[in-house]
Amino acid sequence: MPKSIEQVARGAREASRIIADSAGALRADVIRDLAHRIEARQGDILVANQRDVEAACAADLPTAKLQRLALSPEKLRRMRQGLVQIAELPDPVGAVTRAQELPSGLYVERVRTPLGVIAMIYEARPGVTIDAFALCFKAGNTCILKGGREAACSNMLLASLIHESLEAHDLPSAAMTCITTADRDELKQLLRLKEDIDLVIPRGGESLIQFVCTHSQIPTVQHFKGVCHAYVDRNVDVDQAIEIVASSKTSAPATCNALECVLVHEEVAPEFFPRLVQRASADGIVIRADETLRTVAPIASCLEPATSADWGCEYLDLTLAAKAVGSMEEAIAHIDRFGSNHTEAILTTDEAAAAAFRRRVKSSCVLSNASTRFNDGFQLGLGAEIGISTSRIHAYGPMGLESLTIERFVVRGSGQAAPQG
Repeated sequence: MPKSIEQVARGAREASRIIADSAGALRADVIRDLAHRIEARQGDILVANQRDVEAACAADLPTAKLQRLALSPEKLRRMRQGLVQIAELPDPVGAVTRAQELPSGLYVERVRTPLGVIAMIYEARPGVTIDAFALCFKAGNTCILKGGREAACSNMLLASLIHESLEAHDLPSAAMTCITTADRDELKQLLRLKEDIDLVIPRGGESLIQFVCTHSQIPTVQHFKGVCHAYVDRNVDVDQAIEIVASSKTSAPATCNALECVLVHEEVAPEFFPRLVQRASADGIVIRADETLRTVAPIASCLEPATSADWGCEYLDLTLAAKAVGSMEEAIAHIDRFGSNHTEAILTTDEAAAAAFRRRVKSSCVLSNASTRFNDGFQLGLGAEIGISTSRIHAYGPMGLESLTIERFVVRGSGQAAPQG
């Protein structure tokens, strides 16, 4: 008989005490074991995933979701690589981040401890099943994973491999529970279980995240959109800038760190923008540009007039907004108004301008002379990420191991009685 949502959450809470007290080396061995099982069962994983993809195509799912859903040998290789990288990272549990002896004689430490039970709710991304488990588990947490029904076959097979790895090391399978319900009432029920779940992380489309934030009684980390900008400064290496802008869109247009808008300084626009249009035409990118930029570019089928709806739009496709600006100040003002606190980049040869941009733009990741696609847990050395937070709480940006722990105070005394007053 299937377990109820309450039973799943209670089991995860009970397992969390065992996992939090387990040795870091043991948790790392489980993650390495999982990487080996994924390699050994690659063929089965791809077959299960193909069933999901075929069903999604028959249901006319959007292209962006299909791209997130589909696995490949290369994606599985990167999945295994991410697992190994996570296993090799230092164990965050018990790490002392601050220590001091006070005049009272108390010795005070701030120590990292697991959050407890984390619920992850996501769409169409079977790879998240592996990343989320590995990161939560390495940080001493248990997790409840609610993947989208469109990835049900892939997720259930991956979950079975996780359970095999846990059981092979005498750890409770409730350290990871994968639920597949599509019932929104059951999901609402899950989001009310604040006694057993410590954090909810939604990852998917804006409607899913809005639903979770509306109904959750549990602290929630989220980002609603990934409206990422690149500002092309007046002083710029044009060849380099063209490559960064184009690849930031074409490498994975359906991801939240893909470039959605390029802001071009008016002084460099006559040199930069015609070449960007030429590159866009070759790469299949549609550019929706303002009038200033269209006047300096040749007529091209890939070039369309921008409207006010294009500013702040997350296309998740091979479409790029483009706007001329008169200064870096104007570019930053545009980002402040239309950005989503996700990722912004400046492309410039002027280090003073780069430093000012990095200091003044407060998004979760700010880059100079690099693609927005580098705002990614794997690319930033975290092994993988459980999500990218654009909420200014304890985690901001890609959430790796440290973001899945909290700091608490551990105090050693030598007989100090209660302070007076």
